[in-house]
Amino acid sequence: MTTTTTASAVHTVVDSPCGPLTLVAREGELSGLYMTDQRHLPPLASFGPRAGLPAFDRAQEQLAAYFDGELTSFDLALYMFGTPFQKRVWAALCGIPYGETVTYGELAAAVGRPTASRAVGLANGKNPIGIIVPCHRVVGADGSLTGYGGGLARKQWLLDLERGAHQPTLT
Repeated sequence: MTTTTTASAVHTVVDSPCGPLTLVAREGELSGLYMTDQRHLPPLASFGPRAGLPAFDRAQEQLAAYFDGELTSFDLALYMFGTPFQKRVWAALCGIPYGETVTYGELAAAVGRPTASRAVGLANGKNPIGIIVPCHRVVGADGSLTGYGGGLARKQWLLDLERGAHQPTLT
């Protein structure tokens, strides 16, 4: 996993059942997946020019299989950058099983900072590769939906998809 931001970026936009997704790559590896009206969206100029890449084709194939309920774990090269703490949180997100949720407190304990649930929430919100790095699987202490960069309706939709309550498109 590469961790610097010096590489030139390129992007593409793909359709999905939960709306258009902007995929960004650096050095041929996926470095971003952003949704319409995403909170913490980097400046659009940082996405670079629109281009096609094998990394985008592979991501789009896996996303389609995920949305069809056929894929429960992604296998993509990721180019992630952030603080060491953010990277620990994002790595821990990838360990949350498909169809399951954890609380911010449980995630904080998993990264060795049991009293840092708010910091974990902030790192979770800055996740640059939504869906693939499954930040939607984190919920409040009481199981309620709290915060999601792509919006709570999308978070609920993704959780329902993973629990088998598949809807054809997000409304």
